Amino acid sequence: MVNIDSAGENSIRFVGCCGAYCKTCKPYIEGSCKGCKLGYEEGERNINRSKCEMKLCCFRDKKLETCADCQEYSKCDTINNFYGKNGYKYKKYKQNTEFIRKNGYSKFIILANNWKNAYGKLE
Repeated sequence: MVNIDSAGENSIRFVGCCGAYCKTCKPYIEGSCKGCKLGYEEGERNINRSKCEMKLCCFRDKKLETCADCQEYSKCDTINNFYGKNGYKYKKYKQNTEFIRKNGYSKFIILANNWKNAYGKLE
């Protein structure tokens, strides 16, 4: 199901494979980041040049929207190693992904559109 927001954009395109939400992320808004998945389907960016293992596996190889859609999510070393890094944001990205798995993209995007970062409150 495609989630079209009030601006007519496919909001799922702003959800990174790891659960980051690019649409409200400061570096994306300021123009210093191109976003996690944006531009690849249109051919503006070459996915084969990405250094992100998650993006290559999830978006390029498995053709999934995010790791939340992956049947191998719970046993995937790539995503679990990422979530295991030191830093608050990694735990928040994991929470985002698990929220999507449980509640779906529509509920996630409603909450995420009010954030000031790539993560925020899910309640």
